[in-house]
Amino acid sequence: MRYSTTVPNEPDTHDDFKPTNKLENSGLTLKDLVEQDVKDNPVMLYMKGVPDLPQCGFSSLAVRVLKQYNVPLGARNILEDPELKSAVKAFSHWPTFPQIFIKGEFIGGSDIILNMHQTGELKEKLQDIAANQEKSE
Repeated sequence: MRYSTTVPNEPDTHDDFKPTNKLENSGLTLKDLVEQDVKDNPVMLYMKGVPDLPQCGFSSLAVRVLKQYNVPLGARNILEDPELKSAVKAFSHWPTFPQIFIKGEFIGGSDIILNMHQTGELKEKLQDIAANQEKSE
């Protein structure tokens, strides 16, 4: 699993240990970053917190539902960067979080994922991703 998180920028931390903004020097825009995330991760989740420590109930629900399917989960914590949060909203044209993308397609939030899980639609959508995951283990 691949998650993005940062460490607070403490004034008494040596420069070697301070977080760096890799995006700043890469020439990538936040829009490019979101496009890359969605393209590179079969299941991409923009959430409050990280999957192991969600910071809101809706993000927690989305993680619990998606973990039922044993699929690789890419995630970014939108609380760390207000500009990333805005870039994701602009990319998906959706105002709330979490936001879930599956195979490059914007699916929606935790309510939609839960509904798809209950109807069996999510299982169908994730079937080939889960099968590929099992083959690679």
